Formats: sequence, structure tokens, C-alpha cells
Amino acid sequence: MSFCKERFLRVKIKLLAHYRDRAGIGDIDIDVPSPTKVSLLLDDVLKKHPNIAGDRSRLVIAVNGEYQGQDYTVADGDEVALIPPVSGGSR
Repeated sequence: MSFCKERFLRVKIKLLAHYRDRAGIGDIDIDVPSPTKVSLLLDDVLKKHPNIAGDRSRLVIAVNGEYQGQDYTVADGDEVALIPPVSGGSR
């Protein structure tokens, strides 16, 4: 008899700017089953820290320094940064 052993990935979530301030932490290490999309990571982070972002669709995401969408599949050791939207100022 063989057992299917589920593989897990270790991913680091970096909260930037006011997301970090709202959560009270800057980094979250998370273990997730493989494969996992960014959207599922967001589900977990926002469940634990619901005050981070009001409108999930406005989250800007970078994986290993490159902008990605919520449908991006993460790999073991990836760093996922949650970047608040930036509004323009006046001159």
C-alpha cells in the first residue's frame, strides 16, 4: 500500500508600508500545499489580518521582485510582497 504524501512549500510574505503598520508585523512565513496560487496565500493572510486591505482587488503583488497577478503559482522559497496602491500627489 502506498500513501500519497502531500508536498508543502515555504513562502515568505512581506507586508510593505501601511500593510506592515496595520498588521503589526513585516514578514509572515507560511507553509502551503503545492501547488498554491497567490490568491490562496491572500485568503490565509487576510483571514489572520483582515485590517490589512479593504479592497483585495487593489493589492499589488510582487513575487521575487516581479509584479504578478493573483493567479500566479508560487514555488518553494518564493518571497511574495504585498504592496499598497500608491496615489498621486499634487505639485
